[in-house]
Amino acid sequence: MSTRVLIVDDQAMVRESFHVALSAQPDLEVVGEAGTGVQALSLAAGLAPDVVLMDIRMPVMDGLEATRRILGSSGEAPRVLVLTTFDLDEYVYSALRAGASGFMLKDAPLADLVNAVRVVAAGHTLFAPSVTRRLVAAFAARSPDPPAAASLSGLTPREREVLRLIARGLSNTEIAGALTIAEQTAKSHVSRVLTKLGLRDRAQAVVLAYESGLVAPGE
Repeated sequence: MSTRVLIVDDQAMVRESFHVALSAQPDLEVVGEAGTGVQALSLAAGLAPDVVLMDIRMPVMDGLEATRRILGSSGEAPRVLVLTTFDLDEYVYSALRAGASGFMLKDAPLADLVNAVRVVAAGHTLFAPSVTRRLVAAFAARSPDPPAAASLSGLTPREREVLRLIARGLSNTEIAGALTIAEQTAKSHVSRVLTKLGLRDRAQAVVLAYESGLVAPGE
């Protein structure tokens, strides 16, 4: 079954380039294009894409606000992969806060974009190579948010440790190695952490880990 993709960008040439690259893949299907955030809301609701490629700077409504609204709507929400020409830290954090599952720069090779769509569609989190955890941590580094910290109270000590490792960017395989457990056990721990905290993916787990003070910048 093909992954359904909605392309959102205010530049027609960019949309066409992405459309050609993605449509050439047998497992990907471009179901629509939008030039503004408002159009993205309408098409996302009507076309039910699996992944939305979302530009940030657009007229009428920017991509961050469109992401918040799409992911905040009722029903099955798509994964959102944010695309921008601006390698600015605040966009990374804002995209995470909005619920995006990934962040890519538009000047990345098209092959990387194709891979990013597959990674995000599979439920994983993806950042452009130039976006480091240190920069994300710097923008999340503020006084711990009491409600965020309180939300961790239902986690077991092992689950809190798993959340720390998720925030450090470790995969299930790497978490298993760090804790000396089976990969399937690590996967189960990750799933329970997300379920207990009411989070939809690892990106939201990273934000919560920093906002609650569980993880500090530089760790």
